[in-house]
Amino acid sequence: MITVREMIRKKGEQIWSVGSDAMVFEALKLMADKNTGAVLVINSGMVVGILSERDCIRRLDLQGRASRETKVSVVMTTKVLYVDGGQSLDECIAIMIDKNIRHLPVYEEGKLIGLVSVRDALKEMVDYQKFMISQLEHYITGGGR
Repeated sequence: MITVREMIRKKGEQIWSVGSDAMVFEALKLMADKNTGAVLVINSGMVVGILSERDCIRRLDLQGRASRETKVSVVMTTKVLYVDGGQSLDECIAIMIDKNIRHLPVYEEGKLIGLVSVRDALKEMVDYQKFMISQLEHYITGGGR
């Protein structure tokens, strides 16, 4: 099975982030512009949280806060789970399912190398299964002989 590192290399290593002092509106605009459901919250090069659309709904709208007047630090998730680049895609998906989360930062040798979404993981899993099916069909039919 593919590793998370390989998946990051295929999808790209871009990481969208904001600082904890940014206004939630700025973070939501970035998420909309980049078509992503979450951004990392980074201060002085360190991940201090993650802000997802789900965080904004639950901790902003439902509490009557305004996105233009609320700092990211107020609504972000501070307990950020992560995976190592060498972990398998299966392990990554298992963590997401078990912890009911949709995004995981990926580290390698202490360095942040990317952010994986559940959508990324499922796409990669489907692509891998399609590849395996085509290989099995090729083997069964004796393709190329």
